[in-house]
Amino acid sequence: MAITLAEEIMLLSLDDESGAAKQRQAAGWAVAGGILLELVLVERVSVSGKYMTLVDPTPTGVKLLDDRLLLIQAWLRGRDKRRVTDWLTKDNTKAVAAALESLGERGLVVEEVRKVLGVFTRRRHPEADGSVERDLRERLAEVVLDGAEPDERTAGLISLLHSAKLHQLAFPGRATRTVAPRMQEIATGRWAAESLRTAIRDMQAAVVTATVVTFAAASV
Repeated sequence: MAITLAEEIMLLSLDDESGAAKQRQAAGWAVAGGILLELVLVERVSVSGKYMTLVDPTPTGVKLLDDRLLLIQAWLRGRDKRRVTDWLTKDNTKAVAAALESLGERGLVVEEVRKVLGVFTRRRHPEADGSVERDLRERLAEVVLDGAEPDERTAGLISLLHSAKLHQLAFPGRATRTVAPRMQEIATGRWAAESLRTAIRDMQAAVVTATVVTFAAASV
């Protein structure tokens, strides 16, 4: 399988040289959302309203996704459905680590581990191969800046980036006000089947809710 939505978001968040993650907290929600959306696209999970349901536990053959399938199955504990925001809250930090591990296995980043002050461990993930990110940024630019029609995966990616307010990660150096309207248009546009658009809309709402709650708690 090609690089996943979650890995794409992770690549956008990593500083190319230092390998430090930018906007890590917000990116974490989007990465977790990206994995879940990927599972929706391959019809393993459904998202409707505030709830998610496991519809098919069959492995996809992609470790990043299959590990989440097993975790979701255990988390549901036999229930038919649970809240999407509850899953995102549980998984967002772990999803980042899983996406970084997957990028490393693909040879796109390398892990550097250093001790800070001889005590604290600092992990960075500089790029080993920048071609995938370059192609990704070109694809995003064609759709958002040049007005090309997105395919469903690109539209889903843009919707997640927009909902988590990661405009600057996708388009560094550009004011958010110059790209947000087009990203919002894509997020609500008629670029896929109605059932998938509904799932994306509900996923976007869940990411917005989770992000707002986290930021509000952090500011108290």
